[in-house]
Amino acid sequence: MSILVTGGAGYIGSHTVKQLLREGFKVVIFDNFSSGKEELIVGGQVIKGDLRNREKIKEVLASFPIEAVIHFASLIQVGESYQNPQKYYHHNLVTSLNLLEAMLENKIMKFIFSSSAAVYGLPKKIPIPENHPLSPANPYGQTKFFVETMLQDYSRAYGLQFISLRYFNAAGADPEGQLGEMHEPETHLIPNILLTLLGKKEKFYLYGTDFPTPDGTAIRDYIHVTDLATAHVQALKKLLHQEIHADFINLGTNKGYSVLEVIRQAEEVTGLKLNYLPRPRRQGDVPILLASREKAEKKLDWLLNHSDLSTIIKTAWEWHQKVSF
Repeated sequence: MSILVTGGAGYIGSHTVKQLLREGFKVVIFDNFSSGKEELIVGGQVIKGDLRNREKIKEVLASFPIEAVIHFASLIQVGESYQNPQKYYHHNLVTSLNLLEAMLENKIMKFIFSSSAAVYGLPKKIPIPENHPLSPANPYGQTKFFVETMLQDYSRAYGLQFISLRYFNAAGADPEGQLGEMHEPETHLIPNILLTLLGKKEKFYLYGTDFPTPDGTAIRDYIHVTDLATAHVQALKKLLHQEIHADFINLGTNKGYSVLEVIRQAEEVTGLKLNYLPRPRRQGDVPILLASREKAEKKLDWLLNHSDLSTIIKTAWEWHQKVSF
């Protein structure tokens, strides 16, 4: 049984590919390597291609016995999505439409979507349940929302089986040290802290010190990337056994940490002191964003084995100390 993983050379995609291979799945990776890294490929058949090329993805799906698709490939920078929304609609929305069209032509009807808690926008309830109103606060979140809307229509009209997994802050690195985070540019909080401590970045900017939170900094839900990968494999198994037809599931911890709490934990793990420069809030940043995990635990039999903040930072620290790019 072969599984197509778009964006399989990326951060979360590569960790998921490793889990799939470990569980005996055959994997076909489809990636344009605009942000994915060859260093993060641990196995599987690799096809270089861009989802904006409809004929290429149709050709790939027709060439392999693909049973299901896990779709990671997308742009992820919220700030950039404000500056250039057209780029995000092309890379996140049009590409997903091309992929779904190719799947239908090849009668591939099982789909796991890498979504985001950004579909919720400003939360009205914390932790956010799956039935929370959807009101994305930025173009990036809009693209995820629109793809989810397409999935519902494709399920109703064509019988597509899908699970959309909504999460926010993937963090940490492979506990075995084989994989980790390699974004260029790096926009995520924890690697930016660690890269500054390592002297690989000159300055660390703390965006927003006046949020309505206990210490004034934004609170987020951090999930270890290995736990996220496990959730994708669990979701795939449910779809393959037809236990779920169409669903939206949060991947969260029910617990959040402020930016200052993350900084303090990083200092404790590394034994180093971070000098940071306060800056105004970024457009679209909300004070608190936490996703509930009850549905994932129930529907996916999902367990959090690595997502305490100390483990997240320790595994990331070990990775960033040995990787140069």
